[in-house]
Amino acid sequence: MTIVLIINILYFILTSVLVITWLKLSQQKERVPSRKDTKLTIIVPVRNEEANIGYLLQDLNQQNYPFANFEVIIANDGSTDKTEQIVLDFQERAKYSLKLLNLLNDNESSPKKRAIQKSIEIASGELIVTTDGDCRVTKNWLVSIEELYQKTGAKLISSLVTFTDEKTFINAAQIIEFASLIGSGACAMHLKKPNMCNGANIAYTREVFEEVNGFEGNEHLASGDDEFLMHKIAQKYPEGVVFNADTKAIVRTKAPNTWQSFYQQRRRWASKWRHYQDWKVSLLAIFIFTVNLSVLWNLWQLNILILGLKFSLEFVFLTLVVRYLGHRGKIKFIPIIQLCYPFYVVFFGLVAQGKGYVWKGRKLS
Repeated sequence: MTIVLIINILYFILTSVLVITWLKLSQQKERVPSRKDTKLTIIVPVRNEEANIGYLLQDLNQQNYPFANFEVIIANDGSTDKTEQIVLDFQERAKYSLKLLNLLNDNESSPKKRAIQKSIEIASGELIVTTDGDCRVTKNWLVSIEELYQKTGAKLISSLVTFTDEKTFINAAQIIEFASLIGSGACAMHLKKPNMCNGANIAYTREVFEEVNGFEGNEHLASGDDEFLMHKIAQKYPEGVVFNADTKAIVRTKAPNTWQSFYQQRRRWASKWRHYQDWKVSLLAIFIFTVNLSVLWNLWQLNILILGLKFSLEFVFLTLVVRYLGHRGKIKFIPIIQLCYPFYVVFFGLVAQGKGYVWKGRKLS
């Protein structure tokens, strides 16, 4: 009981720090007007995105950034649908340089890392920006990222990501859970202790990618094209990883719409935990798992006071982030998700110890 109490006190302190940090981070408004002269390369790894890729290409056609100063590389990872043809057809009306990079459909252990690596080899931009084929971006997406790059000289910039809003419970649950990850990851970066980011909206200099040898050392892992690279950059440049809290740079992506696809995505995410090389990040992952395990114990023991303290402050943090991401209507679901979340974390923490999952029609490890 004493250990459980100590764990929850530590978690309460951690959540307090997150609330305070988020309030500071989300209120930062001062920006340096973009010079819009940085050469950018947007890399989009895709596989079977015929239903989505056209929307992203059109969003990029609406950017308030000089079209001569950015290029887009679509890394087609063995798509078996009409993705390739859609990109080829769009080249005629693209206002920017649009390149299609076709990759062989093989059993690479990390197809996304391979797609990004091959794209960088032919990229001409100073700053690499990555997103996914099922994402939507705002017209000021690139302007916002370049503003922060010019202001800070950052080596890596992580920006806001959220799920598109749909009227289902599974969607609400994923929006809230994802908000907790984005919010806590943002706060950690602001405190110069980066632990999480999302490859759907990150940017880094080509120079630093080459300097840290890209994905070398974890190229055998299918997941982690974002976080492992960030950890390597942060180790070399502790001040060089920054978070972009500007809502103009927010990227919206589709959430899995079935329990099976949800399961496979979360298993893919959780598979990274045991491969972290930074002991502080590994310790944090173990701590979060332990906290949620203790919640199950407290639920069993009906320790209302401890649960009340945990859930109340956690609710404040989640409300702040969910509202900031534009999902005010999902706030009412937070208490339900808070009760379900410990079961979810413990389950996937255990499942992730196994090998392999299915993603984009492939069996990966």
